[in-house]
Amino acid sequence: GLRTGTGSDSSAEGTFQVTMLPGDGVGPELMHAVKEVFKAGNVPVTFDEHHLSEVQNTASEEKLDRVVDSMKESKVALIGKIHTPMEYKGDLASYDMRLRRKLDLFANVVHVKSLPGYQTRHNNLDLVIIREQTEGEYSSLEHESVKGVIECLKIITRAKSQRIAKFAFDYATKKGRAKVTAVHKANIMKLGDGLFLQCCKEVAELYPKIKFDTMIIDNCCMQLVQNPYQFDVLVMPNLYGNIVDNLAAGLVGGAGVVPGESYSAEYAVFELVRRGSPRGTVPNLPVRAGILGGLEYHSNMVSDAVKKVIKGGKVRTRDLGGYSTTSDFVKSVIDNLHPHYGA
Repeated sequence: GLRTGTGSDSSAEGTFQVTMLPGDGVGPELMHAVKEVFKAGNVPVTFDEHHLSEVQNTASEEKLDRVVDSMKESKVALIGKIHTPMEYKGDLASYDMRLRRKLDLFANVVHVKSLPGYQTRHNNLDLVIIREQTEGEYSSLEHESVKGVIECLKIITRAKSQRIAKFAFDYATKKGRAKVTAVHKANIMKLGDGLFLQCCKEVAELYPKIKFDTMIIDNCCMQLVQNPYQFDVLVMPNLYGNIVDNLAAGLVGGAGVVPGESYSAEYAVFELVRRGSPRGTVPNLPVRAGILGGLEYHSNMVSDAVKKVIKGGKVRTRDLGGYSTTSDFVKSVIDNLHPHYGA
């Protein structure tokens, strides 16, 4: 659970401090939505806000350190999308990536679940994608070995593969899930993905109650489209996870309705939007993701209100095929927060 205020001036007694990074694009608008809903629901959270944006040139090493200091206190953060420019400016690692490394956010969890009342091609889906997110192809180790030849290193280590595998099996155990599927390309990358796969197999033996199977990434993509119901928890290296996350989000309604969560041994970071969320996105109120460890009551209250609005089907944001704005949606959620008080 979260600790209560540690007497720092920002947190009154009994409130939780949460670090907030609105980021770019729809981020700030959605953060505003979260603040409105939390205020209306008297959710005892104070936000410690930091602005970090590469495209608006407000990103610096010093800012990053301030975010890390804030995290050391709050242990929980809410972040928008930190847009990473394509062009190379002398540093290969994006700020997004550097923050992950500084906090050692090794596990990314995406819970892909159908929203009751919102019809998509597949309904009643409920699967979880867990990816390692500190190494693999995201190691920022690229160089031009000879003119016109780039070497881009994908790093796979035993330690990090075992750690993510253990995380996946622990998650499955805690959430009462029956099966973990390791996704890989070990038929081609025999050593790298081979090591990842080997680590998953070793860890699986320590969890005899949970079914374990393996699947090659290309087949996995086809299976996700043809019969996503066969999956429960999937665990994979960085890049595959990033791609499969988005494919799976598309199965239940797109980038706006699937929040991401990242964990280290001591921190939890909740991402409001996936890459490419359109304007007028459902504010993915991260309470759905259980941001509020010690706030069961508030968490359920907000989450129920969001589900009610979606199920009612009257207020639909553009990403869900409607014409409502994010603020219409927020207003509707707030109206549903305390239905039992009459009105």
